[in-house]
Amino acid sequence: MASLQLIREKDDQIADHRNPELVESTETRKKLSVRMWSSSSPEAKLGKRVEDLWDVMDQPQLTPTEKLNACFEDVPVSSFPVSPHSLVEINSDCSLSDAVQMLAQHRLFSAPVVNVRAPDDASWIDRYLGIVEFAGIVVWVLQQSEADESLDATLADVKSDKLTSGPALTAASAMTHAGTVGNLSPRSAAAISGNYFGSLTSSDIYKNTKVGDIAGSFRWAPFLALQKSNTMLTLLLLLSKYKMKSVPVVDPGEAKIENIITQSAVIHMLAECSGLDWFENWGSKKLSELGLPLMSPKHMIRVYENEPVLEAFKRMRLKGIGGIPVIEQEGSKAVGNISIRDVQFLLLAPEIYKDYRSVTAKDFLEAARRYRAEHHEVMPSMSGMATCKSDSTLKDVIRTLDSNKIHRIYVVDDDGNLEGVITLRDIISRLVHEPRGYFGDFFDGYTPNWRG
Repeated sequence: MASLQLIREKDDQIADHRNPELVESTETRKKLSVRMWSSSSPEAKLGKRVEDLWDVMDQPQLTPTEKLNACFEDVPVSSFPVSPHSLVEINSDCSLSDAVQMLAQHRLFSAPVVNVRAPDDASWIDRYLGIVEFAGIVVWVLQQSEADESLDATLADVKSDKLTSGPALTAASAMTHAGTVGNLSPRSAAAISGNYFGSLTSSDIYKNTKVGDIAGSFRWAPFLALQKSNTMLTLLLLLSKYKMKSVPVVDPGEAKIENIITQSAVIHMLAECSGLDWFENWGSKKLSELGLPLMSPKHMIRVYENEPVLEAFKRMRLKGIGGIPVIEQEGSKAVGNISIRDVQFLLLAPEIYKDYRSVTAKDFLEAARRYRAEHHEVMPSMSGMATCKSDSTLKDVIRTLDSNKIHRIYVVDDDGNLEGVITLRDIISRLVHEPRGYFGDFFDGYTPNWRG
């Protein structure tokens, strides 16, 4: 982080000796930006703070990214608007069923888990077990569809007294009392019928297993919190290069999370900055100019429309991705998108699949569309996916992602064939870069899940 201090010192020196013509040019651009920019939202005010810093950095030796790095390094993370969702927490003794309902009710992808056994005077580190995501629920669902051998081995350990305590014993005990273990553990995803999800969500396992009981099997998000004095640059790097979907912000003097900043919240902030000079300089570039999409079509993870829907969730889990395109059986065109968040349709509305003999990706999409239509939920298109072209501008893509509250957009050619995908993380990664030695010993003593 010290390297950015040198940039700021050069800024101060140059600002005192700026060419009057440059000053006039800056003022002219600033007046134009003010006319274009009329938002008064908290996110836009944060963008205006970046704009003020941007305006005093008329330095030809700095690239636009270096200028943005210096600007965001000067803005504390406490300046980011507090999300009302930051107040939503899940207790460790909450059942999986109730946790899913709570996440869906608040339209959340994740929430912090409070250790109900922590003492009243516990620090924030001891008060929270971590962050549970919908992806964690997906893992649990997928575990129910895997081979019976692992379950048999667990139950054998229980019978032989190898497991005497802990979450594994709790979960195993719940399975032995469920009475329908065989029905909940088909040997392949293809064996799953629509009735499976109804049986799953009505089972004792789903209703009685606690969030804290299966902490070891959940895909927990990295629980690395920032202090309010940390900078926006640190936040943006964690959400992009270090693949964190959300970052808690804490006050060291308090035993609770003050804010949770997500990738989606950052994209919304960027959308609110339209018209500001620094944003237009960056956002008016075409995707191809920024090296987007990052992944070529042949490397994209996909699922075909006639494959079992659980194959889509399995591939997302194995590859650590949050969404997957559904491809037509004969061809390369996408007919829809399944995201990790869509698991709610399996867990919250299993009745919409009860008439299916086998739930394919295509079945899933059709049933989910009907469900959304009946509940008046907005979709980006009839296919449930958003698309753009390689010559689209970044700000247009940001506007689409933000207005539809989605996490990815697919790049297609003129014939509708897939050329790539752009995620929220991809966009943030093109906003800033990590200076050499920036984090120093920041991660010492911490082994984040995303390095695995």
